[in-house]
Amino acid sequence: MANQDLKTEEALTRWVDKIYPSKEDFKRILRRKKKLTIYHGIDPTVPCLHLGHSTNFFLLKKFQKLGHRIILLIGDFTAQIGDPTGKLTTRKALTKKQILENCRTYQKQAEKILNFKSKKNPVELKFNSQWLSKLKMEEIIKLVANFTHGQIIKRNMFQERLKKKQEIYLHEFLYPLFQGYDSVAMDVDAEVGGTDQTFNMLIGRDLMKIYKNKEKFVITTPLLINPKTGRKLMSKTENFIALDYPLNEMYGQIMALPDEVLIDCFKLCTEIPLKEIKEIEKSLNRKKVNPRDLKARLAREIVSIYHGKKEALKAEEEFDRVFKEKKMPSEIPEIKLRAKRLHILDLLTKTKLARSRSAAKRLILQRGVKINNVVEKDWQKVIKIKKEMIVQVGKRKFLRLI
Repeated sequence: MANQDLKTEEALTRWVDKIYPSKEDFKRILRRKKKLTIYHGIDPTVPCLHLGHSTNFFLLKKFQKLGHRIILLIGDFTAQIGDPTGKLTTRKALTKKQILENCRTYQKQAEKILNFKSKKNPVELKFNSQWLSKLKMEEIIKLVANFTHGQIIKRNMFQERLKKKQEIYLHEFLYPLFQGYDSVAMDVDAEVGGTDQTFNMLIGRDLMKIYKNKEKFVITTPLLINPKTGRKLMSKTENFIALDYPLNEMYGQIMALPDEVLIDCFKLCTEIPLKEIKEIEKSLNRKKVNPRDLKARLAREIVSIYHGKKEALKAEEEFDRVFKEKKMPSEIPEIKLRAKRLHILDLLTKTKLARSRSAAKRLILQRGVKINNVVEKDWQKVIKIKKEMIVQVGKRKFLRLI
């Protein structure tokens, strides 16, 4: 097998869960050396991408290097509907202004992995409002006429809502049809997305056959799952490690990941060769290596991708300084407060160390707040504000009052 074929096989093993209609059919198309159009779509519901997205980006990077046309699609139109995937409640509608602000830096975040500036084969950035906002009513009727209520209602989250006697709004039925129409509008050969997007992507495959009489490959990528909870480790609306996190925040968040997801993170969120990852897994299973040391290696690798190797080493030194040596961070953000006295809950919310007074109260009751390295236990306390006072929340948030 040629070296290029080996690399392709590794990519399709490492970053791929399933390929529809089959992996063999897709590999056969790849061997023909035909230039394919492959895309990945993201709805801009929040301003930052996260490590879960990087799995798709690494796979697209391999396809880009093979010479295929790659499109990163921003779902600025579909975000106004809200993808019901995995949701037992209807998503809150976003305004156009919110959507455009959210996706403002998506390309900058994605280009840490994808090459948008290649002279030979740059990744293209598109927005689905370019065609979906122009659909006429008769075209929408023609689109929805291709599917039955029974086909759409089969979606897992809709079935869950029915069991719980929760409402399903009509616009939510339109979401997979509009996402599917993206494939038709761009005349793609393949779509890449997480396994939770399988239903939507297969709708697009059906529409390609109907509108274009053409096969579209659906390539699903594995999700990072917390084995203890069975829930996604990365979600735009819940937990995530953002690709644009500051250096020390990204390193610290990776160090806080559960040990059980280490190997999956090495596979899905880095480009360390699979052979080396298998050796790491053997050492971990045989207890020949401390999970904390592996986590530090993982943090260095990931931070290097988004901030550079030198900065990753600096982040490691800073982390060890704070957590191993129990010292204050070398750089602490500063804030000036005019008040001479503040209720401790107000202190935490005004400095944005807590989102709300109720969240601040929980942090105190959980012994998660320190002032000048002393744990605060009384959530009703009034704090006398002094210059150079250090307020700490959790293990990684510090603030100096000036």
